[in-house]
Amino acid sequence: MELFPAFEIGWLNGWIFMVIFFLILGIVIKTCPKEVITRLYDNKGWTKTQYIFTKLAKLCALIHLILVIFTPLNIESIEFMIGIIIFLIGTIGFVIAVTNFKKAPLDKPITSGLYKISRNPQIMTLFLVSFGTSLMIGSWIAIIIIIVSAIFLHFRILGEEKRLTQQYGDSFLEYKKKVPRYFIFF
Repeated sequence: MELFPAFEIGWLNGWIFMVIFFLILGIVIKTCPKEVITRLYDNKGWTKTQYIFTKLAKLCALIHLILVIFTPLNIESIEFMIGIIIFLIGTIGFVIAVTNFKKAPLDKPITSGLYKISRNPQIMTLFLVSFGTSLMIGSWIAIIIIIVSAIFLHFRILGEEKRLTQQYGDSFLEYKKKVPRYFIFF
């Protein structure tokens, strides 16, 4: 692992895994009805703070993406193998989370599938995808950028939960009591 890996254009860079992920993401999103996509990207009622933190998180994600695209994969390292496993778990988890989201009734909070163990499985699985690619390129700075992005997203999530409490009332409050925000204990 290096703090700042070498930047270069090449066939064996992290872009390969990002292309795979974005192709899968595109296919999964294409299978969603329009009302599900609207719900997925709904930002009505967001505060200015939520917009700012979301933009900052997206900026971090863009920087991470550029870093991954132009950094060679560290194929001979154990981090690469661990990174592939984490990337695959994240990708599969993301597909499952979006499928759970797609199948949920529009008038109730989503509580089935991965939403039984995390109130934010899509964000958690995207974090795993990014963390896995960071390991595959062997970059500490990529890991730091993803952690900073996750911190920004946390503040967005707090606002989303406030809006979901207003939208769904007691059913969302009961769900919050049973299911952790991120995973297991957090």
